[in-house]
Amino acid sequence: MKKLVVFMSVMLMTVTSVAQKLEVCKTCAITTVQAAITQAKPFDTIIIRKGIYKEFDLNVDKPLTIIGKNQPVIDGELKGEIITITSDNVAIDGLIIKNVGTSYTSDYAAIRVKRSKNFTIQNVVLEKLFFGIYIERSNDGKILNNKIIGDAVEEYNSGNGIQLWYSKNIQIEHNVVQHVRDGIYLEFSDFCTIKNNLSSLNVRYGLHFMFSNDDVYENNEFSNNGAGVAVMFSKRIKMYNNLFKDNWGTASYGMLLKEINDAEIIGNTFHDNTIGINIEGSNRIIYKHNNFRNNGWAIKVRGACYTNTFTENNFLYNSFDIAYNSNVNDNTFDRNFWSSYTGYDLNKNGIGDIPYRPVKLFSYIVNRTPETIILLRSMFIDIIDFSEKVSPVFTPDDLMDNNPLMKKATW
Repeated sequence: MKKLVVFMSVMLMTVTSVAQKLEVCKTCAITTVQAAITQAKPFDTIIIRKGIYKEFDLNVDKPLTIIGKNQPVIDGELKGEIITITSDNVAIDGLIIKNVGTSYTSDYAAIRVKRSKNFTIQNVVLEKLFFGIYIERSNDGKILNNKIIGDAVEEYNSGNGIQLWYSKNIQIEHNVVQHVRDGIYLEFSDFCTIKNNLSSLNVRYGLHFMFSNDDVYENNEFSNNGAGVAVMFSKRIKMYNNLFKDNWGTASYGMLLKEINDAEIIGNTFHDNTIGINIEGSNRIIYKHNNFRNNGWAIKVRGACYTNTFTENNFLYNSFDIAYNSNVNDNTFDRNFWSSYTGYDLNKNGIGDIPYRPVKLFSYIVNRTPETIILLRSMFIDIIDFSEKVSPVFTPDDLMDNNPLMKKATW
């Protein structure tokens, strides 16, 4: 065993001792990035000096560290994909990459990682792109502190900012993604962490993922996107302390949940969205310590949602707190604060003495006849909502918060 340890130490020292730095600049011995990649040995470091390098279809097929000094530009001149990583243990740091080619048969990317592991992409600026960073069948990577700014106008001719496909254990942190189709997109990608990112002003979704399990989304901002965030066909998702705001439009929402099971949605803020959360076919989800403020609908439940719990959330000044398209309820609402609650607390224990019914008859009517929204502030609506509260007919008679908070929940 000792001999093996000594042998491995010697091998590591040998690799370290022979690793070298190659410099790329207009007056250097190496003047192109492609030449540096070709000449480099495994585990070498390539230093790219300030300048504009008109290159594309660069294949990093060996373990390398590629570092840009003073933000050198790699300009693909709209000819195709720019950098493709096909080796383990590759790091890219400090580059500006722009002018990715557009193709409707190939998803050209500024940086593609293909069947690799232990990669790092950080401090990179991507501009004038089709796809930004595309991770394909790759594991154990980091995407950190990058700025991805597209110029997407329509869905059909634009790509995503950061895309994961059949990948695992990827960290996506402290990135800014704007003006692309979907800011961050995951498909068949498990055990990933998405933290402290800003995804805004995108044509479709700030975040979109499907068939991806055991992922964590924390402290991100998703704002001013076409349709907010879509979370679909996934299990055991944890979404903590995210901000969903200013996602407005006839088919827009802060977040869409479709076929999501056994998830946790805790500590998030939804404000100024057409719909805070749009839910369909999602079960056993914990909604706790979330703020819903100034949305059209705070939560819209479209059906087939069972055994969900809504506890200690704040519903503040939404046009409608809860919309429900069924008169049967299997979900629990308890100890939430409702700004429209008009009950009393005679024993001063902080809990309202009468239950609160968050589903109004008018929200039921608007679901079926959207044009009636123009009657929202009329006295007629107050009358029919009061009559439904006294004697429920159309809304679930057991959907109520039996312990409504008298003051905003704090945590």
